[in-house]
Amino acid sequence: MLQVQNLWKRFGDAWAVEDLSFHVNSGEIVGLLGPNGAGKTTTIRCVASLLQPTEGRILLDGHDVSEDPVAAKRALAFVPEVPNPYEMLTVMEHLRFVAAAYRMEEELVHAEAILRRLDLWEKRNELGVSLSKGMRQKLACACAFIHQAKIFCFDEPLIGLDPKGMRELKSMLMERREQGNALLVSTHMLDTAERLCDRVIILKRGKLVAEGTVQELHEKLSSTDGTSLEDMFLELTEEIEPV
Repeated sequence: MLQVQNLWKRFGDAWAVEDLSFHVNSGEIVGLLGPNGAGKTTTIRCVASLLQPTEGRILLDGHDVSEDPVAAKRALAFVPEVPNPYEMLTVMEHLRFVAAAYRMEEELVHAEAILRRLDLWEKRNELGVSLSKGMRQKLACACAFIHQAKIFCFDEPLIGLDPKGMRELKSMLMERREQGNALLVSTHMLDTAERLCDRVIILKRGKLVAEGTVQELHEKLSSTDGTSLEDMFLELTEEIEPV
């Protein structure tokens, strides 16, 4: 459903992502992990067509984001790490705008249910400028769910959410997986990734250092079954000081 093929991204003289390839299947949640500066957000922004790859291809539901951007974007719902809602649109107007942009106004029948699940229904007439960081995050997620995308791409979606909001969003992600969607989730919350994701991709300095299920990582590192994803992550991304 989502394919990243030999992705390279350079900023000036520095490579943020180097020769990165991976895929996300239908009915699968894949975690994108890595320390700060590993290239996670750059990768996600390339997938969302917010950045143009220096080299490589990205396919969304079979559509190349460079050659067929309209069809590719229609297949994708993207939630950034720092949502930036329109200040003078209300919560409900945001959902109407997204539905209209994707020509899927009929999906607005689900708006109340989505907003209630995310504790936004009582704020449906409030302007974006008045929302807290957590509420802005929930609004971005609501907009992502309203247009029935095939692929979901989330950059740190749980940051800023209260415990109830975190639990509800995780439930909604798992429901989308059961419905056959492909979900790519970048997160620093390794305990959540271990419970939520079917596979993980671990980046370090723009390069893929490990990919697979938690069990496959155990086998790769010859670790015991009791070793946590956090322990394996730290081993894989450890910086070795020069002698």
